[in-house]
Amino acid sequence: MHDLSRRGALGLGLGAAAAAASAAPAAADPVVVASTWDFGRAANQAAFARLTAGGNPLDAVEAGAKVPEADPDNHSVGYGGYPDRDGHVTLDAIIMDEDGRVGAVAAIEDVVHAISAARLVMERTPHTLLVGEGATRFALEQGMPRAKLLTPEAEKAWRDWLKTARYQPIANIENRLPGPPGSALNHDTLGIMVRAADGRIAAACTTSGMAFKMRGRVGDSPQAGCGLFVEKRVGAAVSSGVGEEVTRIAGTSRVVASMRAGLSPQAACEEAVRHIAALRGEAIKGMQVGFLALGATGEVGAYALVPGFTYAVTRRSGATELHPSASLFAS
Repeated sequence: MHDLSRRGALGLGLGAAAAAASAAPAAADPVVVASTWDFGRAANQAAFARLTAGGNPLDAVEAGAKVPEADPDNHSVGYGGYPDRDGHVTLDAIIMDEDGRVGAVAAIEDVVHAISAARLVMERTPHTLLVGEGATRFALEQGMPRAKLLTPEAEKAWRDWLKTARYQPIANIENRLPGPPGSALNHDTLGIMVRAADGRIAAACTTSGMAFKMRGRVGDSPQAGCGLFVEKRVGAAVSSGVGEEVTRIAGTSRVVASMRAGLSPQAACEEAVRHIAALRGEAIKGMQVGFLALGATGEVGAYALVPGFTYAVTRRSGATELHPSASLFAS
């Protein structure tokens, strides 16, 4: 198990200082967009632009998610994502609003914007989740363009990986993209939440999943209550890291339930991370799991197993900031 004694007063002090700093301007300039990882900055800016142009929160989170999906240099989301072990790039995405409307796709292929396919599931079907070939067929039938997702760079990394075929998740690889070719990378998720001026909230997640995963593997991202969850007058939460560990505890629904019970977004994220650590013990050594939550009044919380999880927030004024998350363990 991680050495709890290494998580000392310094780490706790930094976490408290960060929480105080983020709380101070919240009333005057509340957070309207929050997303995971450094690449969330560009996603936030697109979401904020859509919101201020008159879009609703669903429009905004979709616009934000489409930014990394279209970026060939981002190997954890969309076009340019690393493939599964058989060489197929498969994508997962989910979108949800505070009225319980939700749409998701898992293991979809041949379309760049999985988040838009997820929204089509929400708006044009009686279902909440389509998977695999059926999800791909649906997206194409709805007029989404067919695209080859495997880029030359991603294909080279896969072929280099095949020489050893050893997979080991690397914590926080998202902040070292594109990463060394051929390394066994742990892919991850953009999770993004938007809160409108009238308090309405929506969220989205999109990912290409673990690099070189088993064909058919689906993580937490497209599952409501795992990759994300939204509840009216309470807030929203998104997750990132090793999806299997989030799924074991229905992590984001747990975070939102804690917020409903009266915990702050920060305390709710901390409770979920501590639960994973207590439940899994040595099994999660070296792994990363992080939660990011947005409360009904614009308060933000974030917490992770180990250092390195980062998040981006955009305030009502349009100012965007990157923050490191506090963590349970020192390493």
